[in-house]
Amino acid sequence: MPTVAGFTTTPVKSMALSRPHRIELSAFGCVGDRRFLCARSDGTRLSGISKAALISIKPTYDIDAERLTLTFPDGSAVESDTTDVGESLSVELFDRTIPVRVLSGPFTDAIREHARDDTLIFARVVEPGYAGGNHRASIISLASVADVGRHAGDEQLDPRRFRMLIEVDGVGPYEEDGWQGRRVRVGDAIVRVGDRMNRCVMTTLDPDTGEQNAPVLDALAAYRKVGNELLLGVYGDVDHPGSIAVGDDVVVLD
Repeated sequence: MPTVAGFTTTPVKSMALSRPHRIELSAFGCVGDRRFLCARSDGTRLSGISKAALISIKPTYDIDAERLTLTFPDGSAVESDTTDVGESLSVELFDRTIPVRVLSGPFTDAIREHARDDTLIFARVVEPGYAGGNHRASIISLASVADVGRHAGDEQLDPRRFRMLIEVDGVGPYEEDGWQGRRVRVGDAIVRVGDRMNRCVMTTLDPDTGEQNAPVLDALAAYRKVGNELLLGVYGDVDHPGSIAVGDDVVVLD
């Protein structure tokens, strides 16, 4: 029986990942996930290797208290209220444009100093918007990750590189590809699986340090390329909200 092996979440797009034991999947995605982002002051998204500097920043978000803490690699930290928003801005993501509100407070200054980039701003996504992809869930199997690792020359390839919401064990490599167009029950939630995901340079970056140190895209290009896309894992839309925990069953319903 396939089971949930793990989750990767982060309150701030592209920053360090958390590994919770349980998540709540609402109609708008994982509660608390990717509520904030960094962008250019003109609304341009960060893309490619420009996001590497963010990966080593650890965010901690208290949803009930609306407090966010960013801890930097040198041990310094900034904490502030997340409701003290300022100007409105539209930010262009990969697949759409979303409205955000720039957050007043210490976050932007600290991130600019860390990244050595004075063009950055820190913002809160206007809910029910979401700073992830257009689809609110994503799934990958550990067997798929392991197979990519074999092609990339890394038998211990870290699944966090792929920043997928739900990781599944107990299936064969790329078995999740066959779930496209089908409903899958994951814990108490039901996800309708969509297209395979096109992968980007983030997969080549160490999930702790942001160092570019694995030829993941080269490996995918050798055997998972369709047109100009390098495909791994699948998107999903929330068909029925619910709680999901590590160890829960994963059941293809139709």
